[in-house]
Amino acid sequence: MPSLASQIEAILYLKGQPLDVATLATYTGCDRPEVESALIELMTDYAHRDSALEVVETPAGYVLQLRESFESVVQKMIPSQLGLGALRTLAAIALKQPIAQTDLVDLRGSGAYQHVQELVELGFIRKRRQPNGRSYVLQVTDKFHQNYELDGILASQVVDLPNLTEVENVTEADTSAQDGLE
Repeated sequence: MPSLASQIEAILYLKGQPLDVATLATYTGCDRPEVESALIELMTDYAHRDSALEVVETPAGYVLQLRESFESVVQKMIPSQLGLGALRTLAAIALKQPIAQTDLVDLRGSGAYQHVQELVELGFIRKRRQPNGRSYVLQVTDKFHQNYELDGILASQVVDLPNLTEVENVTEADTSAQDGLE
């Protein structure tokens, strides 16, 4: 049986997004102190490797990601598909998610409608109709997490976003029911 640190490494790799300790404990079937200890072991292991990857703690949880020093390689391998306006719209969605499309348009202007369409087509965001049916709720996808480091690339593209009112939380049941409406 693989070590707990190896199991967590596999989970972080497969999920491709930050996960908190509670979620990792659920996935591994272990308690929080065991998971925290295994995370420290895993992070220490990556810190001592000559590896392109690292495990870091972000505000959203722990994530397995490419080291920042490899950004130039990423830029060569994955040329930017988005213009500056769409990139800023994507950053706003990532920072404020879940966000109502109407709130995004208030924040970014009417060009956000075209950006949202482009971002959905590229697979960086998904939109689901709100339970009240008036607008869409926008969230980033796993593809977004695999392609962008929020604290680095995108956060630098958005300057002083105002705080928006909290968007109604859409439960998984509501989200699943709305999938057919997309």
